[in-house]
Amino acid sequence: MFIIDAHLDLSMNAMEWNRNLRLPVEDIRKREVGMTDKPDRAKGVVSFPELRKGNIGLVVATQIARFVAPDNPLPGWFSPEQAWAQTQGQLAWYKAMEDAGEMVQITNLAALEKHLALWNDGTPNTSKPIGYILSLEGADSIVDVSYLQRAYDNGLRAVGPAHYGPGRYAQGTDATGFMGPKGHALLKEMERLNIILDATHLCDDSFWEAMEHFHGHVWASHNNVRALVNHNRQFSDEQLKELISRGAVIGGAMDAWMMVPGWVRGVSQPKEMGASLDVLVDHMDHICQLAGNALHVGIGSDLDGAFGKEQSPYDLETIADLQKIPALFAQRGYSAADIDNIMHGNWLRFLRKAWS
Repeated sequence: MFIIDAHLDLSMNAMEWNRNLRLPVEDIRKREVGMTDKPDRAKGVVSFPELRKGNIGLVVATQIARFVAPDNPLPGWFSPEQAWAQTQGQLAWYKAMEDAGEMVQITNLAALEKHLALWNDGTPNTSKPIGYILSLEGADSIVDVSYLQRAYDNGLRAVGPAHYGPGRYAQGTDATGFMGPKGHALLKEMERLNIILDATHLCDDSFWEAMEHFHGHVWASHNNVRALVNHNRQFSDEQLKELISRGAVIGGAMDAWMMVPGWVRGVSQPKEMGASLDVLVDHMDHICQLAGNALHVGIGSDLDGAFGKEQSPYDLETIADLQKIPALFAQRGYSAADIDNIMHGNWLRFLRKAWS
């Protein structure tokens, strides 16, 4: 089945983890044996060959670079200009992958339909370019709002105003507080450019402020359910209902700590905690029950988001195993049409409406 994954940090893995994603996952892991600078060394699950093996032909691919003030302990850059430069290096990598025939940027409806036709023409997908929609995770690198036009001209089509902690335009996971005038100006410019608002990572205060001030298209690329894992990173039922009312699609995330309660980073193990793909389906099913249909969930795996097998569903060896998910929904009585929508149809309907 054709799959769309709405959140992959490909450029971060290539540039900061120094991974050659053109190689098989096994080769990337072998290169990292003995390395200890990142918790997921030798445990990665994403590469271009595995995406193709899983028939994952379209992804929302990120740029990410956080600005950190002197009192912010999170990793990041010491000025917005440095953060901007980091995202431009990431963009250069995406462009190099386009030149190599590995990827193709999707920025409008015509390009989307052309790419879908290619991936569904009945020929093997082993050498087809993977389509990517460029998204910015955390807006700190937008030096000022005028930079958003420049980013749009380079292909940017979605923005999540915040990531972890306090941000320049909004407050993110584990932070509190509102967006304020700079955030409002960002939302207004996003609306003018028809850039999708990614509600993922917004803290509760900034989430509701964004919903009040933004009138364009909204999605949540990778978010799970607070009713099942009680943490501010997840959405409450009230937030989920707001997103559903806005026509949003919410991508199920596969970071194990977001899937099961009580996870202790660096200690817990997926198998012993029961973190399986079926638990992901629990989160997605919860949203479907709130909506009364299967039109507002999709895949947003985040499987390369600074974690690997040590913090992924235990029944997933590589990202190609997303192909196991349709059977899990079928076991719960979801129809073939519902499953098609969950795996790709909901994202396509959203994009066709947003870009029409």
